[in-house]
Amino acid sequence: MMFKIKNITHMLTLSGACMSVLLLSGCLSSKDAELKQWMVEQKGNTPAKVTPIVPPKKFVPQAYTQQGAMEPFNNQKLLQALRKDSAQSAENLALISPELARRKEALESFPLDAVAMVGTLNKKNSPVVLLKVDKLLYQAKVGNYVGQNYGRITKISDSEIVLREIAQDASGEWTERKVNLQLQAKEK
Repeated sequence: MMFKIKNITHMLTLSGACMSVLLLSGCLSSKDAELKQWMVEQKGNTPAKVTPIVPPKKFVPQAYTQQGAMEPFNNQKLLQALRKDSAQSAENLALISPELARRKEALESFPLDAVAMVGTLNKKNSPVVLLKVDKLLYQAKVGNYVGQNYGRITKISDSEIVLREIAQDASGEWTERKVNLQLQAKEK
């Protein structure tokens, strides 16, 4: 008898669960239909906003007015441009060649923004600057090189050093520029 009661209880629980699922699916289908109807209404009430395409501008060809001038692909014009380029190349080569021929110094392996001026000294009546890089202290004098752009020290004062750098500009030409490295305040 006990076995029949357990089976009946189990069957009642199972049938209750099935009824719940059926009821819920009926609710979902009615809400789904309402949602679809609302979407159709909203789509019908929303006005379409289409901006008209701007018509293309009319192309007006320009007349060629340089019939009497030198042709752009003339051999003489090309030779003039090549001579000008070779003159600039010779100037650039004269500027950078001595730098490439010499032995690099220790401070040239660091970028200039990683070098800090921390003081100056006088050794044998000649000024010497103290430069700090990666917690190491270096001494340099006028004529030594600092930084990765061939920066040569030209002047040392108590508050700054002046460097002459040779760097490439946007067009690839080597140019000289003056750079100052200021004395850094003491860290606390």
